[in-house]
Amino acid sequence: MAARNKARKRAFQILFEADQRGESVQSVLADWVRHSRTDDRQPPVGEFTMELVEGYAQYADRIDDLIVTYAVDWEIDRMPVVDRSIIRLGAYELIWMDETPDAVVIDEAVQLAKEFSTDESPSFVNGMLARFKDLKPNLRREQ
Repeated sequence: MAARNKARKRAFQILFEADQRGESVQSVLADWVRHSRTDDRQPPVGEFTMELVEGYAQYADRIDDLIVTYAVDWEIDRMPVVDRSIIRLGAYELIWMDETPDAVVIDEAVQLAKEFSTDESPSFVNGMLARFKDLKPNLRREQ
């Protein structure tokens, strides 16, 4: 598994855990870093994982507003936690990080949905992120 793929997977797991525990992503990230430094069985939390989680945290409210606006017939609180976490992470990377091609961000998010969620989730994640990709220039300006 490529390093960035692993980093995205860990970032997703941190967002998911934070949502499940009702804690901030920064708090869960700190827990993961602390555990990786004190337990040899825990993999280290890499720079790209930290960048994704911290970047998401910076725009979390805006990202949730976008999800609420563009998720047709879905309330964010009723959305499966896995899907919500994947979309949050993908939205941050897609809209605010330019170093990864949009198609790669969307594909990686769809792969996470295939691995961790329901059979319907990959198409839902793909649709949401494709919409954000199409609106990306305007979404950045509206900040």
